[in-house]
Amino acid sequence: MDEFKAYNLDYFPENILIDVLSYLSVRELVRAGRVCKRWKRLVKDQRLWRLVDLTAWKGVTSRILWVLLRQYLGCGLRCLRLRGLLLSARGGTFLSKSWLRALSTKCPRLSRLYLLHADLRSLPSCKFLPPSLKVLELCGCELPRGFFNQTLPAPSSCPQESAEATSSVGAQQKGKGLGTPFGISIERLVLNHVPSFTDQHLQSLTSWERLSRLELRDAFRITANGLRSCAAKDGICGVEGLFRLKSLEIGITGGQGYHLQMASLGLGAGWLGLEELSLGGKEVGPGLLCTSRLKDLKRLCLKACTVSELQIVRSCRMLRGLHRLEFLDVIFQPRQCPPVEEGEGEGEEEQEREEAADGENSSDENKLDSLRRSLAALLPCCTLIFTNCTVQRNSD
Repeated sequence: MDEFKAYNLDYFPENILIDVLSYLSVRELVRAGRVCKRWKRLVKDQRLWRLVDLTAWKGVTSRILWVLLRQYLGCGLRCLRLRGLLLSARGGTFLSKSWLRALSTKCPRLSRLYLLHADLRSLPSCKFLPPSLKVLELCGCELPRGFFNQTLPAPSSCPQESAEATSSVGAQQKGKGLGTPFGISIERLVLNHVPSFTDQHLQSLTSWERLSRLELRDAFRITANGLRSCAAKDGICGVEGLFRLKSLEIGITGGQGYHLQMASLGLGAGWLGLEELSLGGKEVGPGLLCTSRLKDLKRLCLKACTVSELQIVRSCRMLRGLHRLEFLDVIFQPRQCPPVEEGEGEGEEEQEREEAADGENSSDENKLDSLRRSLAALLPCCTLIFTNCTVQRNSD
């Protein structure tokens, strides 16, 4: 036992110590770097800073962001998750233009950015975000009116802002960055409960050259006319709208008291090139009415909704080209039987009640199997997936 007591962490190889440190949070990593010089050098290893999640750190301020960027973040950063001060009593500016410029310079491989409860109204355009971004996720954020525009606004006449811009960027702006003539390179945009996102923002996305996946979750201010105006369709100068979009998700799962816009009705205009569609919540019913207009649709996902079996079967008759049909957290309403007149079938009612009591546990599985068989007959080349689905029982 005395032999084992003589060993400590100094005898471990650095690769093993880095693997142990990878289980710590960002706050714990910063504290571990204060132990000794060796740990300070190990904590700054870029393998520990590939995925940085600061959403659980509620006390993050702009000063802490500057310290992390200057001492720890570097070329190894791939994904960054930040929590803003929108719901904080402290308030104040969270993401400044100078910090975003420094982030673009020091972390050229950053491809994914997640912002939670961030007030982005201090940024006039998303062009101030790192140009290397491929995925942008916004959850509960506030946006300015022209945030998704390709062109930057006119330069401000304030001398303080102009001096800050020239000193922070330097030679980086000449080669690439904010002043680049190329468009936005974001390929996937996720908007989760962003109440300030309107039809005007959606129209601005038509100028994005690489946007192929758009997810609109609880976007209450998007209307059917706004979605219809951005749909990919043949125009005078060729294909217009979001013609590069391959995947679209529309879902309204909460927000009691909001006026239901039924934005998925905008799919009725047709959407060229759209291969994957996901409908959730209150947008499932209106969206199923328009899926027959989507000629290139190959994958359809319905989640967090209540639909009838007859509605599913009728919609799938027009979707012969589907390759994958997925149901996630869906409650199916059974087909209603015709009413029985008085005096008829009195003896059969008692027999049906006894059978229902015996097969109460297996009734849901049998009804799902019957729906699966009917869908398999309509779509023989389609893969059917049922996840956490149930059948609503009649009160009778």
